[in-house]
Amino acid sequence: MAQAPIQFDRASGALEGANLWERTAALALSTGSKIASHFSHRGYNICANLLRRTLPERDIDIKLNSDASFAFPYGDGYWSKLLNRTFCYENELELLFQDSADVDYTLLDCGANYGYWSVLVSSAPYGSHKAIAIEPSSQNFAKLANNAKINGNRFEVMKCAIGVARGTARLSGTKHEALSIAGDAAGGEEVPVIALDNLLDDGKIAVGGKFLIKLDVEGVEIEAMKGGARLLQGDSVILCEEHGNDPQHTVSRYILEQTPLKLIVYDPRSNRLEAVSDLSILDRIKVSSHVGYNVFGTASAFWLNRINALNANAARRAQ
Repeated sequence: MAQAPIQFDRASGALEGANLWERTAALALSTGSKIASHFSHRGYNICANLLRRTLPERDIDIKLNSDASFAFPYGDGYWSKLLNRTFCYENELELLFQDSADVDYTLLDCGANYGYWSVLVSSAPYGSHKAIAIEPSSQNFAKLANNAKINGNRFEVMKCAIGVARGTARLSGTKHEALSIAGDAAGGEEVPVIALDNLLDDGKIAVGGKFLIKLDVEGVEIEAMKGGARLLQGDSVILCEEHGNDPQHTVSRYILEQTPLKLIVYDPRSNRLEAVSDLSILDRIKVSSHVGYNVFGTASAFWLNRINALNANAARRAQ
């Protein structure tokens, strides 16, 4: 019978239900993240996963806020950074989600992994929004469904990949956070594929709604955008990853040159979401080749006005 999860509260730092070795490991994982943060966490995942081998198999349930619990296997290299209470996961997304708490939108969480953003966005401090978490991997989906369950099944889960059209594909990769249907993998798990616009066709979402669409689809970003052309014509923002090891800025170049969307990039120097027409800004922003950088695309006057207001508020706070 599985052990009850360890409990960790990010607000207070309280760790409950852990034995002495698990407490020592928590300190190591947190301290390691603080040190590795100076190097964009290079090497952290490997070290954490090595430490994980010495730990009993059990989950840790992290209280992200007063209304959000997020569980994952204790010692997981990707998610254990959350034990470091100063760590901010994808802060450019955090900025937009927090500022949009009062907007009536739906999150489409594509490549949801274990559902971190669906858990947060559906929580009261973020506006209790509707969310649809979409994940193709059977192993990841089980953990995603568990996170939906421990949060009262307040967001919907779908087991499929996002692509240019309906079909099937092979999912491959060795890291749970980097599985992909890109390429021609002979092995791997066969998974169903849908297009973003199929969510409209199938009545999962309503025409005319407001949407934030997180695309974490590991190399299939452009195909996913092509499959969501109708959705992206409306009040939608696409939030997708620009890979740090891509000097051509392929995803951003596609948004800028091949779509009617405005390209928006978070600039840490100004703490603003900047509309850009010159991709050279990404040469400065993308400082680490082993991490991803989120870029935004939208054709929506509503969302562009919200982003401008967000930037104005950031400027006032900085004064």
